[in-house]
Amino acid sequence: MGVAMSIVMIAVGAILRFAVSVTTPGFNLHSIGLILIILGALSLVLSIVFWSTWGGFGGGAGRGGYRR
Repeated sequence: MGVAMSIVMIAVGAILRFAVSVTTPGFNLHSIGLILIILGALSLVLSIVFWSTWGGFGGGAGRGGYRR
């Protein structure tokens, strides 16, 4: 899951948590919104961590060349 999908999950969760005022008998929309916000934030942090550790294409071949 990427950064964009994480932001979409946070936005949908915030809409369900703060903007929807419908009560349903089977499940609570506010709880689902809170779960989406938490999962979106967690996946956003993980995406940022993995992007910062990724070396890019080439795997560092341009850094000093090949040593024997």
